[in-house]
Formats: sequence, structure tokens, C-alpha cells
Amino acid sequence: MDVLDQIEEFRSSPQLREMLYANSIQKTYNAGHVILSEHAYIRSIPIVTKGTLKVIRTEEDGREILLYYIKAGESCIMSFLGGLHNETSKVRAEVEEDAEIRFLPMEKVSLFIREYPQWLDYIFRLYHKRFEELLDMVNAIAFKKVDERLLTLLRKKKELSGNNMLSITHEQLANELGTARVVVSRLLKQLEDDGTVKLGRNKIVLV
Repeated sequence: MDVLDQIEEFRSSPQLREMLYANSIQKTYNAGHVILSEHAYIRSIPIVTKGTLKVIRTEEDGREILLYYIKAGESCIMSFLGGLHNETSKVRAEVEEDAEIRFLPMEKVSLFIREYPQWLDYIFRLYHKRFEELLDMVNAIAFKKVDERLLTLLRKKKELSGNNMLSITHEQLANELGTARVVVSRLLKQLEDDGTVKLGRNKIVLV
């Protein structure tokens, strides 16, 4: 069964589901591919049907921070908002795990809002989830130490991939946490000494 068939809003409106399939284009991407760049105009919104995306914000000094993940059955609320107001993207969306994505043109997004209340329900549900995730991120930055944030990130990646062996570099983790690579390397060594992880070349195993 297609992942979209399992979503309550699409399941309750077969017509909306059919219109989504009819008006969107599905594409396949490998991990690391950037599907939306910062400062680019948003012509369509992505709906992930397989795999995972990560949404990243880059500051003027070049530092990056991970905002949230987009899993199968979800979309990027930042794309919704930016596209509807004809604004350029404030974030970068990158494929975390090999993904299949449906792209719905912005003119169809607006049409669906007018004609299908289930579509609005879908958007608002995603908006609520992203808002809570961003609040959690702000809370973590303000009140949690970097080692706590690092371990939380590793566990989140394990949950998304379903694998306790993560293929990732210290530099990538540092970028997602918005900190320095040397800090991440030191903290990972501490976690290894504690028996929480095992470190290898460009891989981390959660014990």
C-alpha cells in the first residue's frame, strides 16, 4: 500500500488522493541530493513517499543547524508557506536517506486549499508538528548541553534509519548541531569511553 493511502486526510477523501496523484510528479533521489536550496523560489511542494529529508538553516557566517526531519507521508511546511506567498526559501532541504518524492505545483496547492478541507487538515497537522519540533529545538539549544543534543540526534537518526550503525562524519554532525567539529569529536570520544557508542571510519554504532 502506498504511504499516502495510509494518511487519514487522504484516506477520508479518495477524490483528493486521486487529484494528488494526477497532478503531481514523482522523482527518486539519492542521499545527499539537495531538492530545495536557500534563496530559491518555491515552484512546488515536496511530499515524501519513501525515505527521509532533513531541513537545514544556514546563518550568514556559514554555520548550519538542523531544524527537523521530513519522513514518508509528510511535507515541508516551510515550502507551503514560502510558496503560497511567492517568497524565496529560508531553508535547505536535503535527502537524508534515499527518497521518493511527489512534487505538487504551487497552483495546485492553492486549488486544493479552496476545494478540499482534508487538504487544509493535512497542512495544519504538519504545521502543528513542525511548530512543536522547533520549540523542542529552541529548548535544547537554550537549556541542554551539546553532549545531550548530540546523543539525542544520534538516537533520532537511528530511529529514522532503523539501524544502529550510522554512516556519518563528525563534520556532518557538527553542521547539524551548529557547533564545531572538534567539539563533536571530543564528545563522541567521551561517549565511546562510556560505552554508549563505537566509533569507526565515517560511521558510528550505537551500543
